[in-house]
Formats: sequence, C-alpha cells, structure tokens
Amino acid sequence: MSDEYAGDLSPRESWDLLQEDKSAVIVDVRTDAEFAYVGGPDPDAMKNTFLKISWITFPGMDRNPHFEDAVRDAVPDKDTPILFLCRSGQRSASAAKALTALGYTRCYNIAEGFEGDKDADKHRGTVNGWKVRGLPWVQG
Repeated sequence: MSDEYAGDLSPRESWDLLQEDKSAVIVDVRTDAEFAYVGGPDPDAMKNTFLKISWITFPGMDRNPHFEDAVRDAVPDKDTPILFLCRSGQRSASAAKALTALGYTRCYNIAEGFEGDKDADKHRGTVNGWKVRGLPWVQG
C-alpha cells in the first residue's frame, strides 16, 4: 500500500478485481509502439473499459502533457477503480500517483507490469508480469 495511491496489485489480483467489478477501468500507459511490438492485455477477454493512454510520448520519450486530461475525459467518476499498467510497474505507479493527486480515490498500480522484471540474461517476459502469469493477452 502506498500513501500516494490506493496500492499495488499483482497481475492476478488485478485480473480478479476486473472480473469482480465491471466498473473498473484498465489504463495501459505504454506507448503505441510498445503495445504493437510486445502486445497487451486482451480487451475482448474482459467486460471492463480498456484504455491506451501513453504516459510518455514516442519516440521522444517525453512526458505526455495530455495524460491527465485524457484520463479525466474517459473516466469522469473519481471513485471508479483505475488499474494502471506499463512494462514493469514503474510508469504505471507514476500514473496512479498523478491521478490520485487530482482526487481519484481508487488508483492502483499493476505491479510487475505486462512484461515484468528482467531475468539473469536481462530479458523481460520470463520472470513475472501479466503475460507470464497466464492472463489473457494479444499480440499488438
């Protein structure tokens, strides 16, 4: 649990929350290029709203100045559970903090992210993360 947002959830806990609460929203904060190359959660496998709103821009990797406005436009109810996802759980934690600072009460970071931590060979997608945990995903 963080003082700056509602908390970290494992990919499995995130999936369970999405299944239990149809009002919950998942926001993939990765770039379109990341989603296209690596894939992402399968929106067709869930009854929830799935949003792709980049936290940073590609290729410059600058902070997206429209991120908060895009989330506010898509999720006007500040009590809606919002689960933020990125590659490894870092950018999504920042996104959860940013929206909590705007008054959203149920912002969660999906710890481990989509690809998870690096293994001994410095490769992602083998140790943990949404994909490794066997949750529904599609190639971008």
